[in-house]
Amino acid sequence: MEVTLIDSPVANVANIARALRHVGADLRVTRDPEAIGAADKIVLPGVGSFAAAMQWLRENHIDKAIRRAVSRHASLLGICVGHQLLFDASHEMGITPGLALIRGEVRKFQGPLTVPQIGWNRVRFTNNPLFEGTAAFYFVNSYAAFGAQSEIARADYAGAFTAAVQSGRIFGVQFHPEKSSAAGLRLLRNFVQWT
Repeated sequence: MEVTLIDSPVANVANIARALRHVGADLRVTRDPEAIGAADKIVLPGVGSFAAAMQWLRENHIDKAIRRAVSRHASLLGICVGHQLLFDASHEMGITPGLALIRGEVRKFQGPLTVPQIGWNRVRFTNNPLFEGTAAFYFVNSYAAFGAQSEIARADYAGAFTAAVQSGRIFGVQFHPEKSSAAGLRLLRNFVQWT
């Protein structure tokens, strides 16, 4: 199955590309808005700042390309900050509008634990095409959605937060599947093979 990986400068593209190829993806890595807009299966990665990632999408017209692909019923998987970009807005460094493909907002963790969250955390999934049951995944994040309407998985870090979402053919995972060993590869394989 052909998968288009958005070649974002604010993402660990090489690691995700390696993991996607490992699970059988016929991979195209591109920044071309025309190719992204015409794609049937897209992965949107991201690390670091929500505002910087969203600015890059807008300046390169990739935000419009993603919306165009989704309107054609393409499948989309957002990873880490790519997951956060799917939401209406983030409260990191003020309020920055997102892609608004998933309802909800992204806010900073509150409570006694160290921020950012770095390391393995147990994720509890509901029945969905990506995963079933419970598994540990690797997280690096200071911000998250909380109680999102489209939540399909949650984890706990001084309270419950949204670990994954699904709305139709749009998926997002707050963790890094490419760093999450067998469970992460299984999730990526399920997305690649999902029709």
